[in-house]
This record gives sequence, C-alpha cells and structure tokens, in this order.
Amino acid sequence: MIMDELTEFADATALSTAGTGLAVVGTSIDLGITDADPAIAEQLWLVLQITTTVTSGGSATVSFQVCSDAQAVLTANASETMHIATAAFPKATLVAGFEILIPLPSGMGVNYERYLGLQQNVGTAALTAGAVNAFLTRDPRRWKAFAEGNN
Repeated sequence: MIMDELTEFADATALSTAGTGLAVVGTSIDLGITDADPAIAEQLWLVLQITTTVTSGGSATVSFQVCSDAQAVLTANASETMHIATAAFPKATLVAGFEILIPLPSGMGVNYERYLGLQQNVGTAALTAGAVNAFLTRDPRRWKAFAEGNN
C-alpha cells in the first residue's frame, strides 16, 4: 500500500470515549492541496486499521463514515455531506490488526466539498479504549509475497 501524509486522517489515533453518537476521528484532508480528489482521481480506497483493540463497558458497536464539508474542522453537526458509511461493527470484531478497505464513490455526479473527514458513530454503549489508522490510497492490496523460486 502506498501512503501519503496529505491523505491521512489518523495515525494510531484514539477513538472518542465521550459517549455514543458521532465524533470526529483525527484530522481532515484538504482536497485543495492534494491530487487525491475522489470525484476526479482514479479509484481511491479508505483504509481503516485498528491499532488498539476497541473496548467498552457494554456491548458497543462502531461504524465509520467519510464526510466532506466546506469547513476545515469537521464537527459532526450534520452540516457535512456523508459519502460512505461502514456497517456497525461489534466491539469484539474491532481487535488490533483488524482492517477495513472501502472504495470511495467517484465519477460524475459525486460532489465532494473541499475538506474530507472521518467520523465514528458509536452505538449502545460508550467506548473505553481503541485506536485507529485511517488513510486514503490508490493501491490497497496489489503487493503479494511469493515463495522463493528454484532457479
């Protein structure tokens, strides 16, 4: 996978433990300074990697969503435009090493605002821990290791 700092939302960033509902994860991506504009670029993928196992005092679920907004700081206040949302994963699924790959919508008719951000949506019970890497890439899984050949 090829990673670029300009297309990174989170780097081992702690998930919000403030309660249930929406919360912003990490920082936003300024589509005005990168060539990774999902509306016009070749296919981009959202990569989410759980770096610290998600825990909760209850049976929490977490979904993630990519949104765009005209403001650099997304606030999870419904003024943003949601482009994709994952399923709601139970906390038992979100263990360190778990990875999610999702293609971003692209092409004609898909309108992204200038800033792209990531949100978590926690259901049922607040989280007590958890951290994630989140970034965009054009090449999610094209590298493959092969057994040593006999020449």
